[in-house]
Amino acid sequence: MTAARLGRVAAIGMAIGCAGAPEPSGTRDYWRSGPHVHVRGPWEAITPSSDVDEVIDQLCPAVMELPRALARDYGQEYCGAIYSLGDGIYHASMPSPLGEPEPVGPSKRKKCIPPRYVANPRGRTIVLGDFHSHPWAPSSLSLVDRLAETQIWTIRIQFDRACTITKLVPNLGSEQPGEVYLRQRKHWKLVGIIKHENKALGLVTAVDD
Repeated sequence: MTAARLGRVAAIGMAIGCAGAPEPSGTRDYWRSGPHVHVRGPWEAITPSSDVDEVIDQLCPAVMELPRALARDYGQEYCGAIYSLGDGIYHASMPSPLGEPEPVGPSKRKKCIPPRYVANPRGRTIVLGDFHSHPWAPSSLSLVDRLAETQIWTIRIQFDRACTITKLVPNLGSEQPGEVYLRQRKHWKLVGIIKHENKALGLVTAVDD
């Protein structure tokens, strides 16, 4: 992602991510306020970096250490945020398991709620994107993950229990198509686009090698 683009991200994040977010008393790492999820940061398991990809590459191994993150149909999805404090250094928030109620027992549908706000004791946060895990493999971005109405931030990171990492750049509000990337050998490979007319439904068109 170019410096100019990250600058635009910062401006958007300042308008959204810094909105007033009530914090609960105590030291909870995540909580809900109405329909929205709040998380604390930084997550000490993730080393901050000026290169956001270095932060992204640390996420899956750390998340897979969490309870039931690898448990497939009995598993747990975790959601978090990637953010900065406006100083060019990126951090990861604490991961949250909060989601909609699910039936007891195995399920092929897990859904944590992407955080809307990040609370950091050092200052106001500027959110670049959200991340979430899937407790199966192979498992890429689901249709719900790709829907325009579910996009909050500039990027969305998803990974499965095998640590296959996918990035969605939705490019909402632009004629530019959405972009789907696969992380391979520390580089992003474009594997699909979401045409402007397909953004609402999140329909991906494959990109040839």
